[in-house]
Amino acid sequence: MKKYVLSLILILLAISLSNGQDLNGAWQSTVTNNEGVSVQFVAIVSGDYFSQAFFEKENGKFMGTMGGALSLKNGSLTYTLEFASFDPDLVGTSDSLPYRLDGNKLYVDDKTWTRLDDGSPSNLAGAWLISGRKRDGQIVKRDTSGPRKTMKILSGTRFQWIAFNTETKEFMGTGGGTYTTTNGKYTENIGFFSRDDSRVGASLQFNYELVDGDWHHYGLSSKGQPIYEVWSKR
Repeated sequence: MKKYVLSLILILLAISLSNGQDLNGAWQSTVTNNEGVSVQFVAIVSGDYFSQAFFEKENGKFMGTMGGALSLKNGSLTYTLEFASFDPDLVGTSDSLPYRLDGNKLYVDDKTWTRLDDGSPSNLAGAWLISGRKRDGQIVKRDTSGPRKTMKILSGTRFQWIAFNTETKEFMGTGGGTYTTTNGKYTENIGFFSRDDSRVGASLQFNYELVDGDWHHYGLSSKGQPIYEVWSKR
């Protein structure tokens, strides 16, 4: 299982950069596993970072996630994992893989990966770290350089958030799906959620604005509690 998953992650990593092409965005592939279950893989690539989640295609049941940093050199894609929900021992490990790209398709062995978007149309595409919250009317900033991080990575239409610790190799949770931004409203449509599969299919709407390069995100949480978060680009 570990070898199978690592092969898939390396394949998805290869979509990030190729010969100067801008291949940021979201990609997907569907694989039928040994139990006959159709598994959906979705990868989001933003600059030097990526995430991948895989879940049952039929019902969104979460199966796993991984991601971290990446780079391309001499025809090989090199990655270093920052989180891996299925095996914490993989955190901090690096590897490389050759690949072949053809337009919006990625071919590796007998698998084909298809582009979902190229990072547009949203102005929020990127890898973000939570850097502050509003408390008692004041923005309280937090240090983003420590090992414990909450990252949200977005393409033009897809999002995933991940809470993890690169020092302890702990994975705390993730969720993701599709999203839209319209007239200052940010709406998430949940496609998978590691902590509660029953949330799949739900939608949440927030207000948002970009202030001095930071993403201010506020509204009511899934539990109906008011939240105000500040996210900064990695």
